[in-house]
Amino acid sequence: MEEQISDLSRVLDLETIEVNIYRGKNEYRQNKRLFGGQVLAQALSAAYRTVESERVCHSLHGYFLRPGDTEHQVIYQVDPIRTGQSFTTRRIKAIQKGEAIFSMDASFQIIEDGLSHQIDLDMVLPRAEELEDDHEVAKQKGKATHWSHRKRPFEIRTIKNIKGNRGASWIRYRHETLSKGDPQHQLLLSYASDMGLISTAMIPHKMSPSQNMQIASLDHAIWFHRPFSVSDWILFLRETPAAGGARGFTRGSFYSAEGEILASVMQEGLIRVRQDST
Repeated sequence: MEEQISDLSRVLDLETIEVNIYRGKNEYRQNKRLFGGQVLAQALSAAYRTVESERVCHSLHGYFLRPGDTEHQVIYQVDPIRTGQSFTTRRIKAIQKGEAIFSMDASFQIIEDGLSHQIDLDMVLPRAEELEDDHEVAKQKGKATHWSHRKRPFEIRTIKNIKGNRGASWIRYRHETLSKGDPQHQLLLSYASDMGLISTAMIPHKMSPSQNMQIASLDHAIWFHRPFSVSDWILFLRETPAAGGARGFTRGSFYSAEGEILASVMQEGLIRVRQDST
């Protein structure tokens, strides 16, 4: 079994195998199934290793092809599709046991000034300092589960009773403070962007992943709008516009404590109700 790794910065520090080929360690998961956010973040880490240092990822689009296994390391192959004057494009494939489990395209851009606007929050929400850590709340309630007794890499403070088909939480990376401009901020937010996104599609149906459901990420896209620090509190606001065909569509926005929009995410996931075999 893989070493139990809690500090994501170690998980995202890939080993170079050959030119444009990298290998990653796995975060420990009790069910031995790879977390999609880990694969997403490692794929972006691999791409960054092939891009000029002055270029920053502005968008990525990925497809989850097969379930991953934590007991096997993941190999990442980067195809350097194009390097232009302003933009760089990379295609990344994640491989386990000889098969592709994930593919992603990522685009990088030189830092430029330009027009700027945003859609502001349309609700007043409690700040992170007014809420308790979900980990501590679960322990206080006596929920003796693996989740409640294992501190996850991000501190999460969930906001309750959000109106509409929405969910919201404040998140902050638990470990060391990273230097400004470090690509790790994007890698770590990519990891966090897969937390609670699929389950948002179950809110209108008053269902949860713990019920008789088969759930899995199918595709995932992120757009990074401006620099940020995962060492600061970030509001993760999620909503589900539609579901159908055993798939749920969700989107999310990340805001700073000052109300600046930092990044946007969209995902479609499998939300299949398991048929009772009895």
